[in-house]
Amino acid sequence: MSTSVKTSSPKTEPRAPQQYSDRAKAERRLGWLLAGPAFVVMLAVTAYPILQAVFDSLFSYRLTAPDEREFIGLGNYAVILSDQVWWRDLGVTLLITVVTVVVELILGFALALVMHKALKSVRGLLRTAILVPYGIITVVSAFAWFYAFDINSGFVNNWFDWVPGIDPDLNWFAQGSTSLFVIMASEIWKTTPFISLLLLAGLAQVPDELTEAAEVDGATWWERMSRVVLPNMKAAIMVAVLFRALDAFRIFDNVFIMTNGAFGTEVLSLLAYRTSISRLEIGLGSAVSVLLFICVLLICFIAIKLFKVDLAGARGGK
Repeated sequence: MSTSVKTSSPKTEPRAPQQYSDRAKAERRLGWLLAGPAFVVMLAVTAYPILQAVFDSLFSYRLTAPDEREFIGLGNYAVILSDQVWWRDLGVTLLITVVTVVVELILGFALALVMHKALKSVRGLLRTAILVPYGIITVVSAFAWFYAFDINSGFVNNWFDWVPGIDPDLNWFAQGSTSLFVIMASEIWKTTPFISLLLLAGLAQVPDELTEAAEVDGATWWERMSRVVLPNMKAAIMVAVLFRALDAFRIFDNVFIMTNGAFGTEVLSLLAYRTSISRLEIGLGSAVSVLLFICVLLICFIAIKLFKVDLAGARGGK
């Protein structure tokens, strides 16, 4: 006679709700009190234009014929999404965003390492010098880069004629590839200091004991960076990528000044401007703006899901 023993799998007990200490609750309450007024003002300032754009996007509305305003529902969105211009401009915008953010992350991290290891006597001067490009107004920076690469007034062709492919007769703004190169180079030059400061703040949060212990264990420089420094900087990297990607995706000034969207360099922000301001198609322009806003929200969602950073846990003080 055989007996069988019935085993039951252990039950998983429900997760207890997260408990916060009195100090953490006080900090959260203080944070809301400090940020609450600014949040309410920003919400009031931004909510109305967004809702108005959504409302106008549902109408066939042209400023030159305001009496012919007609409700068409999602008709404007169907027109935009079925037009190749939207997808071409979306591709150009994504290309500029990806290239500039990746290059800025690499250069910004290198600058952050230099500033982090610099002597205290020159640290302030070094940070100030690095921040100079970021302090220049975007329009001024765009004009400076345009005149530097212009075939008539520029000096780049004469200074770098020793580089293969560059000669005094090269017109940088006569074709799409070279125009995009100048646009992206100007963006990288201006906003890399912003990335470097964010990454420098992340480097300051990495305990020196961890890197010293890894060095004692025989870890190479790359192993210390990839296994110790970068994982502890994930929150700072996410903030840098998120802020910079959102800003790069809404690029307008450089493209408008250098090429005005010619030779396949038009971006989504310029498309919205031309539709609303130049052609006075308020309904179509509002639809473009709403779609641009949705793309920005998708970028936020993808960045947060990609990095999987627990900002509440990183804050500490529960």
